This record gives sequence, structure tokens and C-alpha cells, in this order.
Amino acid sequence: MYFRRKEECGWIHIVVFLCLCNWAASQLSYSISEEVDKGTVVGNLAKDLNINLQELATRDLRVVSSYSKKYFDVNLRTGNIFVDERIDREELCPSVVKCSIKIQAVLNNPMSAHRIEVNVLDRNDNSPAFIEKACSLNISESSLTGERYLLPIAEDADIGSNSVKSYKLSQNEYFSLDVQSGGDHGVSAELVLQKALDREKQSVITLLLTAVDGGKPARSGSLQIRINVLDVNDNIPIFSKSLYKVRVPENTAHGTVVMKLNATDLDEGMNSKILYSLIKRGNTDPSNIFDLNSETGEITVK
Repeated sequence: MYFRRKEECGWIHIVVFLCLCNWAASQLSYSISEEVDKGTVVGNLAKDLNINLQELATRDLRVVSSYSKKYFDVNLRTGNIFVDERIDREELCPSVVKCSIKIQAVLNNPMSAHRIEVNVLDRNDNSPAFIEKACSLNISESSLTGERYLLPIAEDADIGSNSVKSYKLSQNEYFSLDVQSGGDHGVSAELVLQKALDREKQSVITLLLTAVDGGKPARSGSLQIRINVLDVNDNIPIFSKSLYKVRVPENTAHGTVVMKLNATDLDEGMNSKILYSLIKRGNTDPSNIFDLNSETGEITVK
């Protein structure tokens, strides 16, 4: 559109010329994988727009877009539209199932614009990853077999078959893994107790949880799981000897150490704390003759 001013006999004539642009209603659609090399051909605009190759340069064929990066350009000698910038689907369309780049092919003389949609296909270029590198679970040794414990889930920036599809657990004698599919919500995993725990036998159990995606080849990511087996008071104190014998001369001075008892308990914390005491047998009360330190087990003449 342009204006021309003309003065005649004191009158001013404004002549307006309108250029009617042909904005094509049709849309071209192409597909290409992310991360392809620069220069990779997407399609042939000359063929798809039914334009003679000799016209491309004279009609100034250009690819325009509103993106900050120029992802595509056109070869005026061949009519090929090609990749001009690295395309990262996860950067371009985070957390979106369908990722597409919308551009236009514009020609002059006469002017026409054609909409183009390039679908960016996902590649398995990301591995599953856990937010934390390790996690801890506290499980009582009195827990019953069959009890379940929900585990952290892994994230994968890829989509579809390239996202997390399964979990694996390192070989061990206490736990199995139950993997459950949530459909569109992905998969989750639970630890299932298969064998009774014994803190006195093994107080810490270390497992490795591995998330595996569905790509070919598959990618994986791992999480270390530390099981802290919590103690219950399931052990009794045991003396170092079943019978202690000692000879004490008469007239032994008051306070003389006669012997020191020693008992241990395999439990931990308060469950392993031992207190000693003397028990009256019949008419004989040993506490009339001896003192016993309830905490150290030391017996002295009273």
C-alpha cells in the first residue's frame, strides 16, 4: 500500500493503491527429531508449495518466525527447508507431550504467506534421575512380612516410550520390589518385606533402586536406599559365665572387692541397659553380707 499526492486546480487528490496479499489458508506440516545436525533437510518448500525453482530467488522466499532463535532456513537453489539451529525439545517444550514450531514461508511478487508446523519428535537423550542421590528408611525389626514401603520416584524429561517404564532392585534376602503402573501418571515402586528382620544380625541394609526408561537403547538412573533396622527388646541379658565361684577369707575388711560380674545384652539403647541385683534365697539374704553396685556389677564386703 502507498499514497500519492496530486494537486490540480487547487484541489488535492489522494490516490490510494492497495496490494492485495494472498495469505494462504493451507498449512504445511513436517516432522523432525530433536538434536539433529545443523543442515538436516526438513522438507522441500518448492515442491510442497508447487513453485518453480527459478522463481524462489526472484520472489525472495524467506522463512520467518517469532522465536528468538532461527531454527530453520531455506535453500533458494533447491527449495529445501533445513535445520539452522540446534533443537532441544525439553528446552523448547518442557513437560509438553506434543512439541511443534510454527513458522511461515513468505514470498513476494505477488506476496503470499504459508503457515508451516514442524513437529519436534522426542529422542531418548535424557536418563531417569532421582531428586535425591540417597534415601533412608527406618524399619522396626518387629515388622511383619508383607509390609510395604513406598519409594521415591524418578523423573525423566523425555516423553512417551522414552520416559520411565520400570524399576529394578539390587539382589538381597529381605526385600522384593512391586512395580505399579499408573497409566499416564507413570510408574511407582514399593518395597515389600519378604523375610523377618533381625537388628542384632544386620542393623543396616543397603539397597540400590534403578529406574529404567523405555528407549532403545534404554537409559537408567539409580538411588541408594539405606534401611535402618530399629531395635526392639527381644534379647535377654547374658552373663559371661553361667556360675561364678569365689573364696572370701573371714575377717575380710569392709569394702574389699570380692568380684565383678559381667553381663551383656545384644539390644541397643535403653533395651541394652543392664542393672544388677541380689536375690534372696530362702532365709539367706546376700545383701546382709555384700554390697552390689547395680550399674557396674561390682560386689564388695559389707
